[in-house]
Amino acid sequence: MTVTTEISHRSRTEWLLPFGVTLIAMFSLQLSNLGFSPLLPSIQADVGMTFTQLGFFTGLYGLLAMLLSVPAGLSAKRFGEKRVLAAGLVGVAIGSVLLGRAWNFESAVAFRGVTILGYRFAFVSVLIAVALTAPPSLRGRTMGVLGATSAMASVVGAPLGGALVDEFGWRNAILGYALMAMIGATVFWLFYRLAVEPDAAPAVAGAAETAAPPSAFRSPVVWLLALVVGLGGFGQFTITYFVPSVAKTVYGLDASAAGVIIATGYIAAIVLNLVIGVLADRFDKIVVLGGIVAILAMASASLALEHWLVFRVATAVVIGFGFSAANQLYGLAGSLMPRREAGNAMGIVSLGAGLFGYFGPQMVGILRDVTGSFTAGFYMVAAADLMTLGLIVLLYRMTRRPN
Repeated sequence: MTVTTEISHRSRTEWLLPFGVTLIAMFSLQLSNLGFSPLLPSIQADVGMTFTQLGFFTGLYGLLAMLLSVPAGLSAKRFGEKRVLAAGLVGVAIGSVLLGRAWNFESAVAFRGVTILGYRFAFVSVLIAVALTAPPSLRGRTMGVLGATSAMASVVGAPLGGALVDEFGWRNAILGYALMAMIGATVFWLFYRLAVEPDAAPAVAGAAETAAPPSAFRSPVVWLLALVVGLGGFGQFTITYFVPSVAKTVYGLDASAAGVIIATGYIAAIVLNLVIGVLADRFDKIVVLGGIVAILAMASASLALEHWLVFRVATAVVIGFGFSAANQLYGLAGSLMPRREAGNAMGIVSLGAGLFGYFGPQMVGILRDVTGSFTAGFYMVAAADLMTLGLIVLLYRMTRRPN
């Protein structure tokens, strides 16, 4: 009886160290990805980008994520999430250093591509590491903590990046992000270990183990989740990258002020991720997500109103709720599939994020150049939120049908 109790206690605590160092890796990863946005107006001016080109430059993240998400999941399953995540962070550092030496639009795109290559493999591996280390009963809360950590990275990175741009220029500011990526890679490599083997337990409590677990590639629910994550998350992603441009062209604000606006949204995301994580564990996750998306639709439409206070509040709502919803959707994907399929499931769901992560910024940039205003782009984001709400209703019905 004593031995059983000791084993049970150890199984409840062994996951804390790998989960903790995964949070550190996520922080260093998102510091460069989300905190990077205040640098964009300076990069745009330095290399002579139009808004359409800026849309492609930021949307390149989505294009490469669309191509790399599934290979990233397969690589993590084949070589282990520890190796892939650490290598991805090193790639982020190398790409950031190269981008700081870009001399024109083409070179900036190429070097940004190197950064995104490393980022995507690392990001998918972070999701896998959380899915494999955290107890299934705490799925919502652990994904909420992961989201809060990611949001904290932007709270620190965005204002810091804006201040460094104003003081030293963007080419020097970006080197700080490269350094943080290397620190994250080192800590994760030294201290991460998998406490529970991927095949040791199914992801859904009470689910029976079978000799041949279902493949994520053959699950219509996982593919629908990919579409929901992409369509529902591209508003938060797009607005984060275009806030500095809107702040500068519409309200006449500098990079530091834009960084504060973004940081406000991610401060909201810290609280919302934790609260929504608890709600997702206590109530029906899909119903909670439906309520979040309804709020997002109203906030996205409000961005079209050219009023400073409305813009700031609506931006905080879109970033905070959008970021929280995306993290819970990744957690839902992990809970619907066996643990051994976590890599494939996260890769597929990330595929949707990549598709719309490219489409969103590209379309907003094009609409800005064509219409001379960001209004049409904001209404497009609101329409995408309404479509996402319909897909969540479909997801609810699919997950309640007998197998």
